[in-house]
Amino acid sequence: TGMRASVHVDLPGWTAYGVDKLQARCEELHLQPRGTRGESGGKTGHTYDISNKHRLGYSEVELVQKMIDGVNTLWEEDKKYQKECFGDFPYIASQHSLVAKYVTKDKWDQLKDIKTKTSGFTLEKAIACAVQFNNQHCGIYAGDWDSYKDFAPVFDPLIQEYHGISPDAKHTSDMDPTKIKGNIVDDAPVHSTRIRVGRSIDGFGLSPGITKEQRIGVEKLMASAVQNFTGQLAGKYYPLTGMEETVRQQLVDDHFLFVSGDRNLTVAGMERDWPEGRGIFHNDAKTFLIWINEEDQLRIISMENGGNVKGVFERLCEGIKTVGDSVRKESGKEFCLDPKYGYVHSCPTNLGTGMRASVHIDLPGWTKHSVDKLKARCEELHLQPRGTRGESGGQTGHTYDISNKHRLGYSEVQLVQKMIDGVNTLWKEDKDLQKQYKM
Repeated sequence: TGMRASVHVDLPGWTAYGVDKLQARCEELHLQPRGTRGESGGKTGHTYDISNKHRLGYSEVELVQKMIDGVNTLWEEDKKYQKECFGDFPYIASQHSLVAKYVTKDKWDQLKDIKTKTSGFTLEKAIACAVQFNNQHCGIYAGDWDSYKDFAPVFDPLIQEYHGISPDAKHTSDMDPTKIKGNIVDDAPVHSTRIRVGRSIDGFGLSPGITKEQRIGVEKLMASAVQNFTGQLAGKYYPLTGMEETVRQQLVDDHFLFVSGDRNLTVAGMERDWPEGRGIFHNDAKTFLIWINEEDQLRIISMENGGNVKGVFERLCEGIKTVGDSVRKESGKEFCLDPKYGYVHSCPTNLGTGMRASVHIDLPGWTKHSVDKLKARCEELHLQPRGTRGESGGQTGHTYDISNKHRLGYSEVQLVQKMIDGVNTLWKEDKDLQKQYKM
């Protein structure tokens, strides 16, 4: 066949049990193990290149089948050896993640048997994504507000490193739009503006840990709260359960619908009992939106075409205040606001303001100059550039999604101001670059 069918797979259990024994076992399974640096390269850590051993005397189908079955067998055996060699301390597939750094064997032994009061969440559930996937940077979620307190020996240093804050930092929130100075300049080619935050209602779990009853409770509270919206916020709530096809299609066309099937959210436990207890509210003008029980209990979004960032922030502030007042009136409950970590979110990367204020803007001068230099310039301005297809999407043409980089350690007003000033700076520089390149 001349065929070599191979996978790179982590086998920490076999590595601990004995590399010689792994080689002998591969021989029995008609497989060939190598290190991941090629035929003569050494083995790195516990990642192996496993391939079919034979070329002649078997068909291609037989060889691919042997490799699939053999690798599945090795992995089943590996889990058994992990238990024998490491006890119940899980193997963390994302070896370079913050979880791998801060969930040590000692901390695991100290925290593994704790179950949180609000939703019975555990450290094992919290780090499920880092255990299952090898591409996580952070790799941990909270199942309720208690998680941040009960598993603080892991969460505290991890949050401090990710957000670059000191152990004694306090978070200040400021949702006063009158403090915003100026706006994006009129001649900047801004297509649209969007600001989103997350909020969680105290007493209910967060998406990874929330119980079925709690999730339905949050939805009930919100379905009732949005009835109180008046003026520019007035609109309609659409539950995902029993949604009519015409409504569903319209929400898809408007890019408003969130869907199931995200591998991270599934493994983190956020898609249990789908689609029950979840829904979408939007106002009549489609400029104010609330996602209920997606990655956070509430994702509150204000958006419109053009570059009126201040106006978008004003509507967001009004909307959040209206939701908060309504929830308080209905249930006596408040949003979870931690003195240290600000507004509580399921993902620690969103702690603090949980706010992402972004514009879609054309930057042809910077694109011609260098996308890498644009990224470096954004870093200096505390901004984050993306392509216009979302976090992992590519960049299309010369339109960029530019947002505030930080969430924690700055107030909402400061972050919106940074974004306005930074985008104005980028556009001024872009015009100079266009001249330079005679565009």
